[in-house]
Amino acid sequence: MADPRVAAIPVDDCGEPLVDVRSGPTALLVDDRRSDPDGAFAHLRQRVRDQLLDAQRRLPEGLRLLVVEGYRPPALQQTYFERYAQSLRALHPGWTPQEVRTAASRYVSPPEIAPHSAGAAVDLTLVDASGRELDMGTAMNANPEDSEGACFTDAPNISESARANRATLTTAMSAAHFVNYATEWWHFSLGDRYWALLTEQPAALYGLKNWT
Repeated sequence: MADPRVAAIPVDDCGEPLVDVRSGPTALLVDDRRSDPDGAFAHLRQRVRDQLLDAQRRLPEGLRLLVVEGYRPPALQQTYFERYAQSLRALHPGWTPQEVRTAASRYVSPPEIAPHSAGAAVDLTLVDASGRELDMGTAMNANPEDSEGACFTDAPNISESARANRATLTTAMSAAHFVNYATEWWHFSLGDRYWALLTEQPAALYGLKNWT
């Protein structure tokens, strides 16, 4: 996310509202591990929600998406970024500020371009018919240091079953026009700057959005 090409993508926000993915007849399964008092975490831009439903329809029978976090207010994104940057400073006291920022940006988006804060990104996994989470190789939000890089989508140091489950998730999400962030198997976005860069779009559909 620290790539200058991402920040250089212009934003032509289409003005779509944030919608609660838990409501309505087509509600998605939502886990509360990243919940907040306002329920912001369970919101996404309208088209992003709709495309998630499309991705779910593409899954093999018996599997469903489990949404863990969608929209993230900019102030909370800033907190996450600074917290991770501080942990990197402690691990690498000789790094320059730019080295810390670049490394931090591989795992937590810089606040000014964060797709979660645009309502354009979702962290999610797969569950079976009984609601049990499938083996994906690491816990969600495992960082590269603690997981020895196993959080990377194409990491070689995971089991065959975890690799197959990641492929199932990625295939369904890609068919619904999402892009995966390669350092996080659980993170997919649509309409943000990173998506625009990877899909060669002239502009992002969604920019930073305040909760209130």
